[in-house]
Amino acid sequence: MLFNRIVPVTLLLIFFAAPARAQDKVGEPTNEKAQKTYKGAMQLLQEHQTIAALGEFKKADKQDDNKCLACQKKMIKYGVELEDWKTAELGAQEMAAEAQGARDTALAHYEFALVLATEGMHKRKDEFYTRAHDEAAKALAAEPNFPEGVFLDGRMLALLQQDDAAKARFEQYAKMKPEDDPVRQRALRYVSHPELARARLAPAFAITTLDGQHISMDDLQGKVVLLDFWATWCGPCREALPHLRDVAKKFQGQPLVVLSVSLDSDEQKWKDFVAKNEMTWPQYRDGGFTSPISKLFNVTAIPHTFTIDADGVLQDEHIGDGSIEGKLKKLLAQARELQAQEPAAKQEPAAKSEAAAK
Repeated sequence: MLFNRIVPVTLLLIFFAAPARAQDKVGEPTNEKAQKTYKGAMQLLQEHQTIAALGEFKKADKQDDNKCLACQKKMIKYGVELEDWKTAELGAQEMAAEAQGARDTALAHYEFALVLATEGMHKRKDEFYTRAHDEAAKALAAEPNFPEGVFLDGRMLALLQQDDAAKARFEQYAKMKPEDDPVRQRALRYVSHPELARARLAPAFAITTLDGQHISMDDLQGKVVLLDFWATWCGPCREALPHLRDVAKKFQGQPLVVLSVSLDSDEQKWKDFVAKNEMTWPQYRDGGFTSPISKLFNVTAIPHTFTIDADGVLQDEHIGDGSIEGKLKKLLAQARELQAQEPAAKQEPAAKSEAAAK
């Protein structure tokens, strides 16, 4: 049943970024013409002329003999954003070619693998996953103790239907991380169910809510999750609040978790608002659009809701006060069906053991 509900993954391929490299601060072009072109490209970015800026970053890199690290990183970032895969690949390829030392070599090949993986997901072609796996392997050859590279390689192997190899990578990743790491928890789920690594799962995260509850995305498997991003200063959010409160009450007692994530910077104002408006479901303050959970879900406008099924697969997202009750009813029916199947699944091995004993 799970395979029928798997949807393609989007740009949110890996839910953590590659570590920053030391040369970022000194990676701007050294050639005088390239410096001028790069400065012009940065000005175009400020004017929101991203397409033109991307062309100028590419030009500056060429003027700098393809050695401008800052240019290459911009080529990757905006090439992926604009789906200009040729430019993104070129930036990543040149970065890998110029990388010095084990750490930077590993990071460069990792970023190249990310570009290829994302391109593969957009084009739905295995050849890109194969190339991404090759780049991840180069990253790990340079730096074997590179958890992000191990996890990415596991994802690529899973997408290539090489489940045994993928499981080995996820097990390796789990050994590298502390027990309370949310991505480690995700990796262990992939070990048990490698098909989930081919799904568009909600990003792995762990938080402590206003009332002291510890909530981890992977602890919520078996339950439908309605994730609501909002803020007290957001007029449309305040207008949508009665609807959200009605949903929380209507489905109370069912396998549903409503989790509101506030983008408020003022903690006391947020607490006062939550109390005054009787927001009794789990509440968490993230602090803004650039805060960790908001960045994981690529939230750029609010109110923004995500509907996540009992397997943790992202099903729907709405910007604004969209109608969600119909979708929730369907997902809750599926969750109850899964819950009904669990006791039977647990009893079956016991029955087989008894039969073997006889």
